[in-house]
Amino acid sequence: MTMQEAIALQPAWVEHWLRVLFLCAFILPAALLIWKPTRLTAILVIITSVAAGFATARLYDTVGYVKLLGLPHIVFWTPLAIYLVTQLRRADIPGVPRMIMMVILGAITISLAFDYSDVLRYLLGDRTPLEGTV
Repeated sequence: MTMQEAIALQPAWVEHWLRVLFLCAFILPAALLIWKPTRLTAILVIITSVAAGFATARLYDTVGYVKLLGLPHIVFWTPLAIYLVTQLRRADIPGVPRMIMMVILGAITISLAFDYSDVLRYLLGDRTPLEGTV
């Protein structure tokens, strides 16, 4: 079973959330390229998201659809979230890109809450494949 097939077997809200996450990890950061003060942030968000996505897909190929799949997000997005917080403190960030960055940070933070919880449960012994993928 492919990762996309496994995701399709999850409750509908999971697929909707992944669409929101895709929007916030790839589309919104591209909009930040418009403003000079946020171009580096845009590039870092996109590169980090591509790396997290690639690592998640490789991890799926290795261990299947288990709670450990949040680990790449933790590794790549925790430092990114910290970086975004520092960027939001800058006075030279205009209003619209600031709002975009806040939405991106919000989505990443929500995802990380799920990811930290899932990875912790995996490390504590909950190694069963996620619902519908067995």
